[in-house]
Amino acid sequence: MKKKGRFSITCIGMILAFLLSAGTANPARIKDMAYFLGARSNSLIGYGLVVGLKNTGDTTTNTLFTMTTLANTLMNMGIFVDPTQAKVKNVASVMVTAKLPPFSRTGAKIDVQTSSIGDAISIEGGTLLMTPLKGPDGKVYAVAQGPVSTGGFSVSGASGSSVQKNFPTVAFISGGALVEKEIPVQYSELSAIDIVLKTPDFTTAHKTAEAICLGVPGISARALDAGTIRLDVPPDQRSEIVGLITKVENLEVHPDVIAKVVVNERTGTIVMGEHVRIAPVAVAHGSLTVQITEKPTVSQPLPFSKGTTKVVPQTSIQVQEGKGHLAVVGGGVTIGQVINGLNAIGATPRDLINILQSIKAAGAMDAELELI
Repeated sequence: MKKKGRFSITCIGMILAFLLSAGTANPARIKDMAYFLGARSNSLIGYGLVVGLKNTGDTTTNTLFTMTTLANTLMNMGIFVDPTQAKVKNVASVMVTAKLPPFSRTGAKIDVQTSSIGDAISIEGGTLLMTPLKGPDGKVYAVAQGPVSTGGFSVSGASGSSVQKNFPTVAFISGGALVEKEIPVQYSELSAIDIVLKTPDFTTAHKTAEAICLGVPGISARALDAGTIRLDVPPDQRSEIVGLITKVENLEVHPDVIAKVVVNERTGTIVMGEHVRIAPVAVAHGSLTVQITEKPTVSQPLPFSKGTTKVVPQTSIQVQEGKGHLAVVGGGVTIGQVINGLNAIGATPRDLINILQSIKAAGAMDAELELI
């Protein structure tokens, strides 16, 4: 098993080395690492009904709000129904969410996602009824409607067995909402434009300002802080602001990154940055394995005796402790040397997570350790 762990860690080191070398050779465009202030998406949300289900909708007893919504919808159409008497299984209440992209105009189509909030088994094959989508200010910016696509299914038998793929209670509607209200974004005639970095960093902000000043003649740019670069627009270019933004967003910058180690304890995934360094430290590694096995044995009484047949459990406990290894990791080592050094003591990816946490706690790692 240790050989498999060594192979995994070595592969991680090789992949990281390739990615880091590729990232160093190819700078990033400003449009990929930042956005212009004001040009952002806005979240929309709404409550609606999905109808046309095949007896997989919300139940009447547990989700009375679904029947109440259905009764109110029918009442608006002139049909009066008592929600306490309605017994249908082909309707499900859903929350509808969407992102309104910047510069979206009236009549544009946007994608929406519907998620069941009741006890529906599946909303596969249903149709979302007209649902207003509101922004944080409570105003309606889009209206969603159309057939939903789950990309999964759920099938159950009479005995209680079931088979499920993905999540049939969450669906997607491509272009399922029409924009009814625009969010105005004006860039024309502006005297200054702010560029916001997606990952704030003082060095990257300074490099971005320098790249704009060198790449676009006659333009003045300065970093206001770690995440904002202000672009001063000359009076003679304010009428051609789109062309100026096009030139700026396609400039390339070498972003600076901090030394960081990201650890996912659930999957055992470890990603290390290029600038991770470790001071001289000794690492001891060992393992303790406890295996408990229970094997039932049938005890049969003698013939013509009054005894009864019983099942007697037999328990076997085995304890195996691996030998501890002590290895010294030199100072100022790189990512590849860290992997090779820990691999030499037989550490698996799971062990490597605990070792890195201990090294960080000892103050020997000059990097940020983030657990996700």
